[in-house]
Amino acid sequence: MKVGFVGWRGMVGSVLMERMHSEGDFSGIQAVFFSTSNVGGKAPAVENGHTLLEDAYSVEALSQLDAIVSCQGGDYTHEVHPKLRSSGWTGFWIDAASALRMSEHSTIVLDPINHDVIEGALSRGVRDFIGGNCTVSLMLMGVGGLFKEGLVDWVSSMTYQAASGAGARNMKELIAQMGFLNQSVASELVNPAASILDIDAKLTEAMRSDAYPSEHFGVPLAGSLIPFIDRQLDNGQSREEWKGQAETNKLLDTSSVIPVDGICVRVG
Repeated sequence: MKVGFVGWRGMVGSVLMERMHSEGDFSGIQAVFFSTSNVGGKAPAVENGHTLLEDAYSVEALSQLDAIVSCQGGDYTHEVHPKLRSSGWTGFWIDAASALRMSEHSTIVLDPINHDVIEGALSRGVRDFIGGNCTVSLMLMGVGGLFKEGLVDWVSSMTYQAASGAGARNMKELIAQMGFLNQSVASELVNPAASILDIDAKLTEAMRSDAYPSEHFGVPLAGSLIPFIDRQLDNGQSREEWKGQAETNKLLDTSSVIPVDGICVRVG
């Protein structure tokens, strides 16, 4: 089987690569690595792998594959997936991004919990298999058995999520925020006589400064919390909160909706 990998250098992709190496998964496939920025560069050295990086936006190159594993993000999926399907490609699209999760033509994958749903999708000819939201997946790994036995009427979940869930740019911004705050009180930190109340006041002032790096988060996260993740929906939920119910019920292929609600908090 000829399998393409896109986004293999990012946060999610690098973990996938490490796991596949340790499990020896590359020995059973012919791996082709794609890039959005270094086409023609040297590809990772794996068993049976192509030696050069292919163009991740080339529908012609992608259409030669039996399966594509994308960890590149939702923008890439929105741009490439429709073109690829329109070209007549019938291979398997396996994606970590949320872009296609709620599509009627896709199945959310959490093999230990919904193996029967996955098998049913394969038998119906489904070709888009999408990784679930991290908090939904973790919740179901813990209580999925209760759902299967019909013992769950509703769920209230509170999640506390790292900056890494927002992506590499946001992770860098959190580090920049930490550095900015440190620099704002650097002299006081090495002065034994400095008052902690004065340090606290300067930190608060720094957080409110126009120079404080908050382009991506929009507000201070370092030393704080953001009790809201993603955008607000018309029903008052954040999109991250909405995913709890929407993805849980789709992943389990429930016959009637099981209510899931809660609060999703970003932690600095």
